[in-house]
Amino acid sequence: MPDERPHPYDALLLLSFGGPEGPEDVVPFLENVTRGRGIPRERLEEVGQHYFLFDGVSPINAQNRELLAALRSDFADHGVDLPVYWGNRNWAPYLTDTLREMVRDGRRRVLTLATSAYASYSGCRQYRENLADALATLEAEGLPLPRVDKLRHYFNHPGFVEPMTEGVLTALGELPEAVRDGARLAFTTHSIPTASADTSGPAEAHGDGGAYVAEHLDTARLIAEAVRDRTGTDRPWELVYQSRSGAPHIPWLEPDICDHLEAVHADGAPAVVMVPIGFVSDHMEVLYDLDTEALATARELGLPVARSATVGADPRFVAGMRELVLERAATERGEAPQRCALGALGPSHDVCPVGCCPARAPRPAAAGADSPYR
Repeated sequence: MPDERPHPYDALLLLSFGGPEGPEDVVPFLENVTRGRGIPRERLEEVGQHYFLFDGVSPINAQNRELLAALRSDFADHGVDLPVYWGNRNWAPYLTDTLREMVRDGRRRVLTLATSAYASYSGCRQYRENLADALATLEAEGLPLPRVDKLRHYFNHPGFVEPMTEGVLTALGELPEAVRDGARLAFTTHSIPTASADTSGPAEAHGDGGAYVAEHLDTARLIAEAVRDRTGTDRPWELVYQSRSGAPHIPWLEPDICDHLEAVHADGAPAVVMVPIGFVSDHMEVLYDLDTEALATARELGLPVARSATVGADPRFVAGMRELVLERAATERGEAPQRCALGALGPSHDVCPVGCCPARAPRPAAAGADSPYR
């Protein structure tokens, strides 16, 4: 276990997606998300209906405020002298504004915690591109540039896996006792284009779903085995997908969660627990795609379902992130800390190699081996 020194880092940046906080924010937020793709405003207003069901408020910003407070409290309780800042890719507080604030506060060595646990273009490389864009803006303004690194993927860290396992056990307890022992587990994550999945992770992991699918399968297996050990029941499980948003002619990862519910119901499954392993918090894609759409499908089928919790600001997750911060700091100091990871894949790389989750079009990306800002 590394010691409590965060040196050489002088700040942690919590980097997230962002979300609207009122009806008037919805379309401008979606314009930010889709900028450069030529999507008409009418289509954005149609997509925005998901948000309007919740008064135009995504829960993600409130959840990030909770996580931010939890990280600061945990660091203080454990003597980790590292200020924690928060910036978003697509809504206030914007990443560029936060980095500007950090520079003006004298921060010169920044470690980034992204609220995405897996390797993929949208879950890692795009965050790194946004960091590069923000640094380019600061450079154009004549500000000193901090060195920015990114924490390794944490999909198989105990701080992520253990709260997810506990969530499944709690969800099983919410099912009627008569169907509990026969319940199947449906591990859900964001669908992405198969071409993007195939090129996720380092080049040697490309093909057949790439690192994105392999990492989710390993996490699902870990949780399923832990649930079996705790309950004495070996439950069937599958990795399924949700939140597809692309053109119909482009292949995306399947099956969709709603299609899966129909299939297992036809196969005689008495109940299903939906386990959103692809998400750190209960944001809009969990509330709408699972708690609204998938739940409606299950009701139509007469299929009992429960949905397990995401890790959110669970103290075990927060402690795990502290451990990863101290691990990375020790590595940067030239030490050889223990790198904690469960499952078959082992700890992920600290620095994204060249060719990792390649961009759709060539764009600079920070916090990687190909960064122009290292």
